[in-house]
Amino acid sequence: MKRPSPRTVSSLAIVALALVLLAVGLPHPRAAAPFASATTDSVAAPMWSVHSDTLHAGETLSGVLERGGVRGSEMADILKAAPSLDARRIPAGMPIRVRQQAGDSLPSEIVFQLAVDRLLHVRRTSDSTWESTVEVLPWHTDTIVVGGVIRANLYQALDDSAATLLSADVRSELAWSLADVYEYRVDMSRELQSGDTFRALVERRTGPGGVVQLGNILAAQFTLSGSAMDAVRYVKPDGAAEYYDQTGRSMRASFLRAPLAFRRISSVFGVRKHPILGTWRAHKGTDYAANAGTPVRSIADGVVIFAGRKGGYGNAIDVRHPNGFVSRYGHLRGFARGIHAGAHVGIGQTIGYVGMTGLATGPHLHFEILVHGVQRNPSSVLSRTDGVPIPASERASFDSTKDVLLTALLAGEHDSPVASR
Repeated sequence: MKRPSPRTVSSLAIVALALVLLAVGLPHPRAAAPFASATTDSVAAPMWSVHSDTLHAGETLSGVLERGGVRGSEMADILKAAPSLDARRIPAGMPIRVRQQAGDSLPSEIVFQLAVDRLLHVRRTSDSTWESTVEVLPWHTDTIVVGGVIRANLYQALDDSAATLLSADVRSELAWSLADVYEYRVDMSRELQSGDTFRALVERRTGPGGVVQLGNILAAQFTLSGSAMDAVRYVKPDGAAEYYDQTGRSMRASFLRAPLAFRRISSVFGVRKHPILGTWRAHKGTDYAANAGTPVRSIADGVVIFAGRKGGYGNAIDVRHPNGFVSRYGHLRGFARGIHAGAHVGIGQTIGYVGMTGLATGPHLHFEILVHGVQRNPSSVLSRTDGVPIPASERASFDSTKDVLLTALLAGEHDSPVASR
């Protein structure tokens, strides 16, 4: 047998090597269609369509679901599977998402956003029944220090100092919350002066979608005319939280500093020109500008000694308190239910509503304090700090809490987080 020439051998070797390389380097013909065979490990991801909608004002739930492809025959089953969903009480504007798989005639899932952090999932199961679950979305809480200088009012100071940290509505809520903490010590609508300063150690809660809510005020300090007034949140052994000053006395006292909850004031104690009479006269009280119908509260426990018409005061209420004090509320639109001479009222109880009866050019509240029948300046008469002291058995615990919170308050930079969780 004739042996092949060296040239032929070389050619055969090259062909063989090429076939090996082709077998190793090229993809298998079946690999070009990864989902063609049921024996492959990968499964094609289903195609989904998502219909996002909101419930319009005056619209029924069935209407918005029909737009998402839910048939009327399925409506009852969906609602039955979600007993926590009351179709008659769903607020307008609630977001609703309907998820449906391509090629399917019915939705696979409906998501109702019950709240910013609560989603109700109603899913269709393999046997075409419906089941629901509630998903609670997580919140992140950090602690920030905000503070500033009073130029016009507390709202303005917070706008200047916390605009990058808190939205406008949350800043307003913080102003109201600070006023609530100090409502027995400071009338935020008339006792703050230009140049006064404040700081607050505040919890900030950030939820799904970046929504921000105000948490607890942990500590605060107002420096009024150079005098610092601290407030510390202390949780007592029974779980109740209360605010105390730096000496350990409760921020609550026998008298509120204002009959309205932090409203803009239109005039202060002293001599002024009466808006109707047009003559200069002593104005022995304080006027609070507020919308008609704003609730007026009793500044302390007491007994109503007068409720009716009183000359230029219009509808007025006089409440007698201990130690010869009488508080007077004038220009009222009307009286709260049960308010009459002889009625007992509690501190903070609504007794009437702002109006413009009597000698008044616009809706406002006229407020006076009489001591043994003599009109006195409410600002000076009510500036007392008679809060109940912390119990001796809790003093050590309170002092420890106070030291930690005030250190964080005073050490933290304005507009910056000091802790998170």
